Amino acid sequence: MMVRPRSKWYLVMIQLFSNFRSKILGLVQVILGILSAGMGLKGFLLSSHFIDGGVTGISMLVADITHLPISILIFVINLPFIVLGYKRVGIAFAIRSALAIAGLSVCLAFVHYPDVTHDKLLTSVFGGFFIGVGIGLAMRGGAVLDGTEIAALVVSKKSHLLKVSDIILLLNVVIFGAAAFFLGIESAMYSILTYLAASKMIDFILNGIEQYTGITIISLKSETIRKVITHKLGRGVTIYSGKSGYGKDGQVNDPRDIVFTVVTRLEIPVLKQEILKVDPTAFIIQQSIDDTTGGLLKRKALH
Repeated sequence: MMVRPRSKWYLVMIQLFSNFRSKILGLVQVILGILSAGMGLKGFLLSSHFIDGGVTGISMLVADITHLPISILIFVINLPFIVLGYKRVGIAFAIRSALAIAGLSVCLAFVHYPDVTHDKLLTSVFGGFFIGVGIGLAMRGGAVLDGTEIAALVVSKKSHLLKVSDIILLLNVVIFGAAAFFLGIESAMYSILTYLAASKMIDFILNGIEQYTGITIISLKSETIRKVITHKLGRGVTIYSGKSGYGKDGQVNDPRDIVFTVVTRLEIPVLKQEILKVDPTAFIIQQSIDDTTGGLLKRKALH
């Protein structure tokens, strides 16, 4: 029985629907991110005079010192970083980020949030929690609510001595040092807790609970190991051709296949156990993977 190929227009409609669904999902994530960040700021931090790190922290610190509205400052101070984002990432990213930050400003100006608690520890931890969730959701939606990482990326490209994480760390050292001077040591220390809570939640939202780990296995029994991973554990693999580089007179020999697979952290002990059953001398290398897109991670169960 012949199966008629799908028409070109059908495939175009499927692609358009997929793009539309992706944009709607991104918009929902950004809106939820704005509402969550607003909760962290107005529901917890602002009344206790605690701040976050990055551009958001700068805006909060300036608002506390000058008594200017945080809703205006958070947009104005982020503007230069939006321009940097336009130059480095593109106009679509800059427009999404500008609208997201403007949405956060409107949210802070007009949306009422309850002052949840006056307990300082709860305020710092849960304020950071909601801000981190908000920034993470916005980033998943293709925008930013804080321009710190854009600035760090630009500086790191100009300076080969500093990585993005180093620049963010240095910036936050300056911010929390200023907070200690203007707000007091105690508020600065609680603010650091806020920043740590926000950072953890951003990582969780972006990477998820199933953080992936890349496993490289070098063994003479690579074919048996491949079958164990694909059939017994149901994971996809990639095979590389390799040779042993350890030989007399610098000669390479002993050709072998190298097996690479991606698993979650919970699956690592089982995977190692199965590999070492096949070859106790197998060389196993682990490396963290922030995210995966496409490809075959896990085979569907066969019925």
